[in-house]
Amino acid sequence: MQQEPIIRLVNVSKDYNGTEALKSINLYIRKNEFLTLLGPSGCGKTTTLRIIGGFEQPTEGEVYFEGKNITNLPPYKRNINTVFQKYALFPNMDVEGNIAFGLLVKKVDKKIIKRKVAEMLELVNLKGFEKRSIDSLSGGQQQRVAIARALINEPEVLLLDEPLGALDLKLRKDMQVELKKIQQYLGITFVYVTHDQEEALSMSDTIVVMKDGEIQQIGTPEMIYNEPKNAFVADFIGESNIIPGRMVRDRVVNFSDRDFECVDTGFAENEMVDVVVRPEDVKIVKREEGMLEGEVESVTFKGVHYEMMVRTKGYRWMVQSTLMEPVGAKVGLKILPHDIHIMKRAVSE
Repeated sequence: MQQEPIIRLVNVSKDYNGTEALKSINLYIRKNEFLTLLGPSGCGKTTTLRIIGGFEQPTEGEVYFEGKNITNLPPYKRNINTVFQKYALFPNMDVEGNIAFGLLVKKVDKKIIKRKVAEMLELVNLKGFEKRSIDSLSGGQQQRVAIARALINEPEVLLLDEPLGALDLKLRKDMQVELKKIQQYLGITFVYVTHDQEEALSMSDTIVVMKDGEIQQIGTPEMIYNEPKNAFVADFIGESNIIPGRMVRDRVVNFSDRDFECVDTGFAENEMVDVVVRPEDVKIVKREEGMLEGEVESVTFKGVHYEMMVRTKGYRWMVQSTLMEPVGAKVGLKILPHDIHIMKRAVSE
């Protein structure tokens, strides 16, 4: 049985002095879900987060929390907490004081505060750090304090606005794992904003891809990666070869001057389309065995695979493989039907 959404945005638009930041978006977020708003700078993801948190008012539309309209409710009256990219910790307070701040404001009993702070420190792996000053902590430790401070109030929803942006790569990867574990352990809803595709793919239950104030696609990481709805999503989520093509008929597409079998249907005959093929799905074979012939122009070692650029007639293909062909090698390229994804031709603006 499908869960009732905890948050719903209905026809939400946001206008800043004549500039549309959000264009009538509709979105629902389920209880206990890790949902990520993903997109480039200026796509509207942070505006969406701020409207959910109550820090911005929509120009049009409504926000519902557990079925109640909270569009005009101030942030402190919502059972939602936020962790910002700049953690906004209090430098004059120690770790314990920072984490306990929300409960101190509510005048909660001191024994309860002490117990709950200890629980939070254990949850974010900072046990024994109670009396440390904020300035003595690393970026990753400060981020954990900010998360603990947000979680101690037991919100039903935690909003995270690019919280790992200031961390180095290794620490970011460690914290991705930690955040997902915390979310699963607590069983609360996380709404996460990032422009980092790998971060979104590795952490999320659901990804919402945004561009120019509009939602482009909503789905699981696997669905977004394997079945992108348009060329923007395909290009933004991971690497893609995007080639202009023409649907000959159902399950046959023409690109690079030849017909290929595919699994897509529902397009008009001879409709112009965009063809998407992931680099790992292009197989290098002997020249005479290939569907296409080409020459290797460059080779880059990426650790787990080689990335090769192969020039064929009319297109330069990106190929990712654990087997390397040297620059100058004449090769064949093979693409299986289920690895060819057809989408509506992108409308040029």
